[in-house]
Amino acid sequence: MTTRGNSNLVSVPGSKSIANRALVCAALARSESVISNCAPGDDTEAMIDALQILGVGIKRNAGEVEVSGNLNLETTHELILNAKLAGTTSRFLTALCSLRKGTTTIDGDAALRTRPMHDLHNALRELGAQVSPVDQDGHLPVRVSRGTQWQTKVAVSASMSSQFTSGLMMIAPCLSSGLEIVLSQEVVSRGYIEMTVGVMRAFGVSTDFSGNLIWVSPGEYHGTSFDVEPDASSASYPLGAVAISGGTVTIEGLSRGSLQGDVEFVDLLSRMGCEVSEGAKGLTLSRRKDRPLRGIEVNMAQISDCVPTLAVVAMFAKTPTQIGGVGFIRNKESDRIGDLIGELKKLGANVRETDDGMVILPSPLHGATLETHHDHRLAMAFALIQREVDGVVINNPAVVSKSWPNYFEVLHSFYVS
Repeated sequence: MTTRGNSNLVSVPGSKSIANRALVCAALARSESVISNCAPGDDTEAMIDALQILGVGIKRNAGEVEVSGNLNLETTHELILNAKLAGTTSRFLTALCSLRKGTTTIDGDAALRTRPMHDLHNALRELGAQVSPVDQDGHLPVRVSRGTQWQTKVAVSASMSSQFTSGLMMIAPCLSSGLEIVLSQEVVSRGYIEMTVGVMRAFGVSTDFSGNLIWVSPGEYHGTSFDVEPDASSASYPLGAVAISGGTVTIEGLSRGSLQGDVEFVDLLSRMGCEVSEGAKGLTLSRRKDRPLRGIEVNMAQISDCVPTLAVVAMFAKTPTQIGGVGFIRNKESDRIGDLIGELKKLGANVRETDDGMVILPSPLHGATLETHHDHRLAMAFALIQREVDGVVINNPAVVSKSWPNYFEVLHSFYVS
């Protein structure tokens, strides 16, 4: 991160969502790939460790990762993979290992074992894979292996997590007839499915997404040089800091042309009274300290990872904010509605839970000790409050290592005028 006058140029980590998709595609490719700006953090490390156990040759030099490809799916020996706390990693690995002839057990830490996997496991069974729970059906640990015959069409609920759909999409080129995926119910986080389309196309396969239908043609992934975009979800925190405290920040390398739907977070801050521009260096957001923040009413179903950030920013607005469309985030790393509201109330915040979100009203704030609930996004959002409210203590701040290991170092050196 560099500081110039009253403007900050902030480099955020590469997108872990894009990086994990690129790693899976590179592992299945028939030639070598080089992935640059590969995200640091626990999720990406868990994916790399698992791919190496699966036999993929991987060399890492700082943010650059060389992936040999040519994953051998015909091996019959049994393997155990540990996704730790990484939900995305566990779901992508479950789909990937359904291509293996041998049995793979996908497991994770205790908190990950509580997260729902029913829709993915059921879809893989419908597709033709062998999927059997070790303990509780629809949860980790789970054993997966290749079945005897693949179906050409599968239905999957898209109302809980786009990760289930993305996992199915990425294995689809390896099926002899490709795959048609029918998305049932409301499609949440559509931008993440479109992200998967973009990454898969970069590795040479053909896929289309329209309405509630996805079609993936059979074919081979081709090794490539792939540059991971700055993480738009992580960018929400320095952007939120400026929205709360005033000043100017430029997110280096991030553009409105991003594969990530969360880049739209800047538009929400614009509605609240900030100014947004795009230049050669990246996206810039500014707010004059004497210009009050306005509350907004917004459906955040498509950018749900930014809910904790917006909720924290909204506490400093002069009028109420209503966030809707995100009931499904109760099943993220934490209950990102109930846990988030419970912690904000400790500060004196006037927050009310709704069926699909929350309402935040203006209220005086005071210091308190906040729990992170094993959730990096809560920890990073709570850190923004410390800039304006004395006496705010965050327990277990190291949870940010999941996606941005040096987050607090960057935030503490971040100048706000």
